Amino acid sequence: MIGFQICKRTRKVSADIVAKFRELPVANISDSMSRMTAAGAKLRPIHAGGVLAGPAFTVKTRPGDNLMVHKALDIAEPGDIVVVDGGGDLTNSLIGEMMTAHAQQRGIAGIVIFGAIRDYDVLHAGHYPIFAAGVTHRGPYKDGPGEINVPIAIDGMVIAPGDLVVGDGDGLVCVPYEQTAEVLKATEAKHAAELKQIEAIKAGKSDRAWVDAALTRLGVKF
Repeated sequence: MIGFQICKRTRKVSADIVAKFRELPVANISDSMSRMTAAGAKLRPIHAGGVLAGPAFTVKTRPGDNLMVHKALDIAEPGDIVVVDGGGDLTNSLIGEMMTAHAQQRGIAGIVIFGAIRDYDVLHAGHYPIFAAGVTHRGPYKDGPGEINVPIAIDGMVIAPGDLVVGDGDGLVCVPYEQTAEVLKATEAKHAAELKQIEAIKAGKSDRAWVDAALTRLGVKF
C-alpha cells in the first residue's frame, strides 16, 4: 500500500567514512557543500553532548504516530541513525526514554526526530545522540500509516536511505551517499585551514586586510 510500506535499503555509507566525518565539525561540512544543505534551526540536539554520525535509516510517518518508528528501531542495523520525518509537528511526542533505551540496546547509533520527543530530563542528561524539533509530554498514536527506507525531507534537506547524517551542537547535515568522498576531501581541507587560522589569531598574526578590501569593493566611504 502506498504510504504504508517497509522497503529494503540497497546501500549505505561505510563505517570508515562515518569515522572520518565524526572528527569534523558540521559547520565545516556545511561550508564544503556551498552552505546549501541544512535541516533547519528547529532541529536541535537533545542529549548532553557528543557527535551523531552514521548511515540514515529513514522513516516517514504521519504527525503524532510512531508505529513505524517502533518497527524501524526493531530492524535498523547497529551503527545506523534512525531518521524520522514526522512533518515537524510538535503536538505529540514520537519517542521517549523507553524507545531510546531499546535503540541503545540494539546498537543503533542515534535518532533524529523531525517532530517532538518526551522524557526530556532523562534524555538530556545522557549522551546518547538524539536530535529533535521540540518537546511535549503528550504521547503518540500507533495506527500508521508510515514508510521505512524511503526518501524523506527535513525543512528542505533531502535524506535518502543510506546517506550520511552528521550532527553536533550546530545542527544536522546530510551528505548524499554519492558525494561523501568529494565532501570529505573538501571538509578535511577546510578544517585544516581553519585550524591554521585559529593559531594565527592566537599568535596575533591574523591577516584582517580582507575586511577593508571587501568594504572598498562594495563602495563604502571611510
